[in-house]
Amino acid sequence: MTLSQIASEQKLSVQQVRAVARLLDEGGSVPFIARYRKEATGSLDELQIAAIRDRRLQLAELEQRRAAICKSLEERDLLTPELQHGMANALTLTELEDVYLPYRPKRRTRGQIAREKGLEPLAQKVWGQDRQMDPDREARPYVSAEQGVSTAEEALAGARDIMAEWINEDAALRAPLRDRFARGALVSSHVVKGQEEAGAKFRDYFDWQETAGRAPGHRLLAMFRGENEGVLKLHLRPPQEEMIEFLERRVVVNASACARQVAQAVADAYKRLLAPSLETELRGALKKQADAEAIVVFAGNLRELLMASPLGRKAVLAIDPGFRTGCKVVCLDAQGKLLHHTVIFPEFPQKREEAARTVRELCENYAPQAIAVGNGTAGRETEAFLKELKLGSQLPIVMVNESGASIYSASSSAHEEFPDYDLTVRGAVSIGRRLMDPLAELVKLDPKSIGVGQYQHDVDQALLKQALDDVVMSCVNAVGVELNSASRQLLAYVSGIGPALAANIVAYREEQGAFKSRSELKKVPRLGAKAFEQCAGFMRIRDARNPLDASAVHPESYCVVKQMAADLDCTVADLMSRDDLRRRIDPSNYLSESIGLPTLNDILAELAKPGRDPRQQFEAFSFAEGVNSIDDLVPGLELPGVVTNVTNFGAFVDVGVHQDGLVHISQLADCFVNNPSDIVKVQQRVRVTVLEVDAQRRRISLSMRGVPQGGGET
Repeated sequence: MTLSQIASEQKLSVQQVRAVARLLDEGGSVPFIARYRKEATGSLDELQIAAIRDRRLQLAELEQRRAAICKSLEERDLLTPELQHGMANALTLTELEDVYLPYRPKRRTRGQIAREKGLEPLAQKVWGQDRQMDPDREARPYVSAEQGVSTAEEALAGARDIMAEWINEDAALRAPLRDRFARGALVSSHVVKGQEEAGAKFRDYFDWQETAGRAPGHRLLAMFRGENEGVLKLHLRPPQEEMIEFLERRVVVNASACARQVAQAVADAYKRLLAPSLETELRGALKKQADAEAIVVFAGNLRELLMASPLGRKAVLAIDPGFRTGCKVVCLDAQGKLLHHTVIFPEFPQKREEAARTVRELCENYAPQAIAVGNGTAGRETEAFLKELKLGSQLPIVMVNESGASIYSASSSAHEEFPDYDLTVRGAVSIGRRLMDPLAELVKLDPKSIGVGQYQHDVDQALLKQALDDVVMSCVNAVGVELNSASRQLLAYVSGIGPALAANIVAYREEQGAFKSRSELKKVPRLGAKAFEQCAGFMRIRDARNPLDASAVHPESYCVVKQMAADLDCTVADLMSRDDLRRRIDPSNYLSESIGLPTLNDILAELAKPGRDPRQQFEAFSFAEGVNSIDDLVPGLELPGVVTNVTNFGAFVDVGVHQDGLVHISQLADCFVNNPSDIVKVQQRVRVTVLEVDAQRRRISLSMRGVPQGGGET
């Protein structure tokens, strides 16, 4: 049932879902299954495989809850065949809890107290709504000093409490009411008295109301945060009268005196029991939906940032700018190794000449092929200083987003790598390496610290971690990892490896020297056959004896490539270097039970460009000269910029003034935009026009409408 349900939901065949489930259970990672098991899955991509994985986990949780409920009912001798059937047919956790609600162990409720007073028979009589029955007369026999019932009205009040619980626990009533709640609830937000000044950032929601189901996720998360911080009061309910009338039409059957008692019970059930309960459910559902939207945004932004164009293996001079404490300068070789570090003070007039001389000497001695400058405090001023030195057009000066560099510099990983250097040197190294290979450097950080999310601290942290880990693993494996130079943190994200095996690989490399072949991985302690199967295709060994070790061809397919070469009477290296030889290969000649056309086509594509990097070619970028602070901005000014964050309400763009500006969703394009990520991506170069500048609140409004795109590069 589980597999067929997932297949139906995902619009896939049961065979595909079954194959993915089997491969996951065997320890397969999502990237491995998507890349190397296409025949089994019908070429499902990573998103589809991850969706199957996640849905299986959700359904497993549902089954665990179902089993726990059945056990509880059995222990209390309440499990009937009808109840068991109802629970078996519940397809969601909400449906299951509705079935279980009347039998859930309760604290001593008003209805329970009324039952203890013997008033349930009276409730049953009134519930029948007999036109001829006088509820007051019917209630008099239940007046009893011994039971604590002083008057007939007290007896009827107790009966109404019992009926209110019946109404609240009726799954057939809760389900349609829940639906109307979801469609008709209004979210209203008001400021808590006395919090107007402290909660100024939530000013937009001091007196706000809209249909909850149509409220954008980012707005809901903002209001939920305001409520959590004690600034706002929130209510999420439909008009009360409409809901009570809806219930009355289904419960009250006539206009008798008994029916009027039932109507009172309906109103009480809604106000005291149903409304609070359904509001809690709706809050949870809206929060879950808003979390999912925010996580998708965060994951998409993170993917773009991780897959940013790398400068590549080139020597770099990196600078972590500063005013009072100076600029920390490091020289890195093409592998990112720290060769030299110093401090210069270009912002001090008396030391500016010395700073210029130091930079020129470093360029002569270490021959960097690029200069990386952190985009934080004093970044633009340092960039201007370097341009004054006229170091040559062949030495690009690149502003690097240093978000998270300070976190890395204080981390245990940085201390482990640079135990004898202080935080400032480590931060400058991180800036330089981020230019060389953003992916390799950013994997050392907790993704949440990179700053490309939307309310990332408010969403479900477990779901966020899973989504971001999926993105990092996907990117690392898509690019591939150079086995002989990759850091422990980078190796940990390779399919089948993880932190422990990554540490073992690095330790083996340090003891035995560089890996000469992929097969040598099998000698790493605790790296067994399964881990090797999972990781080998994603490892790269530059200049290996076997040229396939530098490609994405999996070792399990080496024999096929060797057969192709043998059939053409050439070497594997010839096959990889000569297009004319590859064109003579007919993939259908190499079909087998284990290898189909999808894998064979992948092999041929890989032979054409072995170990190809899917990231775009690096292009340097420059901000507008003379625009260094928010005070330099005026409405109408057109500027180049870099997208730093994309949210559901627009995109933030760095224009080089130490404060990102917002391009609201309405200003992203000349046409209507539903999803900002359809128009712009993190790290994209854009051109914007300044609309408005609020220097006091440090807010910059930008527009891309009517501005030709594609500028900003140098």
